Amino acid sequence: MFVLNVIGKGADPALFAQLSTGAAKILSYGHAFDLPVADKSALAAARALTGTLDVNLIATEKRRKKLLVADMDSTIINVECLDELADMAGLKPQIAAITERAMRGELEFEAALRERMGMLKGLSLSALEKTYNERVRLNPGAKSLLATMRANGAHTMLVSGGFGYFTQRVADAAGFHVERGNTLLDDGQNLTGEVGMPILGRQAKLDALEEAATRLKLDFAETLAVGDGANDLAMIQRAGLGVAYHAKPVVAEAAGAAFNHNDLTALLSLQGYSDSEIVTA
Repeated sequence: MFVLNVIGKGADPALFAQLSTGAAKILSYGHAFDLPVADKSALAAARALTGTLDVNLIATEKRRKKLLVADMDSTIINVECLDELADMAGLKPQIAAITERAMRGELEFEAALRERMGMLKGLSLSALEKTYNERVRLNPGAKSLLATMRANGAHTMLVSGGFGYFTQRVADAAGFHVERGNTLLDDGQNLTGEVGMPILGRQAKLDALEEAATRLKLDFAETLAVGDGANDLAMIQRAGLGVAYHAKPVVAEAAGAAFNHNDLTALLSLQGYSDSEIVTA
């Protein structure tokens, strides 16, 4: 069985009445609801009715996931950390252009990461702390997403093609159980321009999802992966529920669900959590 899950300011079941096979279930008054529909064809019809709401078709079986694997940059946090480090070096336009192409799937991730890091050779380690303190912020809803899923027994993982310096701090701030990221190499004072091997990219993110599901003895239907860039595609397509969050077109087109208008608490509404069940954090 499937339901249309509709999220956004002013969300009104009446707008989709012609598609419904029953009464709507309100998850958040004036903001989120589920609507029973006859078949999957209702999704395209529903999306054609609105351009300001996030509308997704969701399977009701095993809807509340027991494993969350999330990307970090521009998903759990507001920035691309590498681009902000580049800004400290006066190289943001050049490096951000490479980042954008890699996220769109136009460049191979590992090569693009090595190229960008090579451009930052000699950057002082103090730039890492400055970037984290001044630029990195959790995206709205991150803490409530983690707190609610953890309260309901889910295991949570932050898996990033970014760097351990940031993943460690972001995981702690948001409330993830574990984190994985790449290693920046330095000489004690400055970045060497190199990345520790192996590089954590698209395959490593997929591996993290599969290893965790196996270890926790979970069916893949019980897993959720969320991200915004091309290196998230493999884990998004493998998870029981793969979500493109304010993502690049190549990701949004391939994901099972997509959000373009809402914050991270939408991932809870997508799983059928109502307002009264969401842990405020």
